[in-house]
Amino acid sequence: MKYILVTGGVISGIGKGIIASSVGTILKSCGLHVTAIKIDPYINIDAGTFSPYEHGEVFVLDDGGEVDLDLGNYERFLDIRLTRDNNLTTGKIYQSVINKERRGDYLGKTVQVVPHITDAIQEWVVKQARVPVEDDDVEPQVCVIELGGTVGDIESMPFIEAFRQFQFKVKRENFCNIHVSLIPQIMCRCSTVLENSVKEKISMFCHVEPEQVICVHDVSSIYKVPLLLEKQGVVSYLSRRLNMPIETRPRKMLTKWKEMSDRSDRLLEQCSIALVGKYTKFSDSYASVIKALEHSALAISHKLEVKYVDSAHLEPSTLQEEPVKYHEAWQKLCSADGVLVPGGFGVRGTEGKIHAISWARNQKKPFLGVCLGMQLAVCEFARNTLGWTDANSTEFDPESKHPVVIDMPEHNPGQMGGTMRLGKRRTIFKTNNSVLRKLYGDAEYVDERHRHRFEVNPELKSHFEEKGFRFVGQDVEGERMEVIELDDHPYFVGVQYHPEFTSRPMKPSPPYLGLLLAAAGKLQSYLQKGCRLSPRDTYSDQSGSSSPDSEISELKLPSISNE
Repeated sequence: MKYILVTGGVISGIGKGIIASSVGTILKSCGLHVTAIKIDPYINIDAGTFSPYEHGEVFVLDDGGEVDLDLGNYERFLDIRLTRDNNLTTGKIYQSVINKERRGDYLGKTVQVVPHITDAIQEWVVKQARVPVEDDDVEPQVCVIELGGTVGDIESMPFIEAFRQFQFKVKRENFCNIHVSLIPQIMCRCSTVLENSVKEKISMFCHVEPEQVICVHDVSSIYKVPLLLEKQGVVSYLSRRLNMPIETRPRKMLTKWKEMSDRSDRLLEQCSIALVGKYTKFSDSYASVIKALEHSALAISHKLEVKYVDSAHLEPSTLQEEPVKYHEAWQKLCSADGVLVPGGFGVRGTEGKIHAISWARNQKKPFLGVCLGMQLAVCEFARNTLGWTDANSTEFDPESKHPVVIDMPEHNPGQMGGTMRLGKRRTIFKTNNSVLRKLYGDAEYVDERHRHRFEVNPELKSHFEEKGFRFVGQDVEGERMEVIELDDHPYFVGVQYHPEFTSRPMKPSPPYLGLLLAAAGKLQSYLQKGCRLSPRDTYSDQSGSSSPDSEISELKLPSISNE
């Protein structure tokens, strides 16, 4: 096993996650099996209880793990499936050690940071690095480990010490460290390319060879970063430094990455999506949602414009208190080509989301509701079409006479962390006449990731379907409503699950692809062609096969020309 540790200096948020993902990508392009571990030094057990404003989006894995958003980058770049133990926190380590101490595993010894905490960190990494992350169940050959935060932080010190020891245990040829630092300008992050003289100076003062100083300047797309690293010889250096069996032939997978990143620079047509949510001041709150939109826009050769709309600003109370914000919010919504209402929690802004959904339904604007967005679409239809004016979710109005969204039986309201319906669950399509089913390649079922405490009330299902509001996807037992579609609408879709978590750069998520196709006026043409996209925008076959490449050909999701 080869271990590559990625650390950061100067400031947090320097780009360690993208560097770690990019290093893994170029190594995978060489035919190696790569896994990734993210270490977060905070004391929380996991990211499940974080506010999106505190730490960005909570990313959900197949096994229900609620983890740091960087694991989303690893999965998207490397096209792998990780588990909750690929995200290691101080809380998890201390909980593990304390549990052992309570059981008497340490035989009465004094339990200390060194050696017990540092040993536990190393044991966790060694064990998790060997867990297969691809469909072939092959044990990984390389593990890329990202240490969150900044070197020098107090909370990072046990991890730094653990890896100081670790390098000697696994031997020099099996361990190396990539340190990402910042080079201010009036593996170094900077706005423009570094001069050789600057690289030589860094080399001298950091006690490394000049070839080990890699410049990662600002680029137009994060998907150019693997190409930037590869161009500067990172693969050949790591091959020598870690004695890895890397083929010298041209790396086929990266050819597709180059085509994809080049295409992103050539886009002329534009498509705008209004993202109506409550965390719009911090884009990382919707990181996977934005990536899923970007993947789909790129697939249909359109430049994406996301219009962030604070849902509270759409409410009548804002018209009275802050009329400028009210009119600006409605102007953004009305000028967008499509509307997306993502997941969320809490009552603030929910009425504004319902107003946006109502507008999209009545104006025949393409609409996608995800998780809470789907539940609120049910509420909106119940109020304005079924005439149940007080229809609501029991999350927001426990006394509603028409509880169209209800608390799930297994939810424990007394505890916040880990109490939701989490992880990969199967959705069965109940009809052949479903737009979303066609977008999924006419699949009978799909496996997607969930994160919710409330569900559509199944007892009221028939009232909706009589009016053309159909529940086309349900869980295996047929008790939970998973997918909604509205008749006589260009694209009005809601999903209980979070499809953004499994979207990939060259394999866009079908619900998001449908939204972008409809917003660009191309959905019907796409469906009539059997869900095939135009040859002019496909990625070339001459670049050979790799995991993302084979899936793009299987699912036929490159792009479509104007008609």
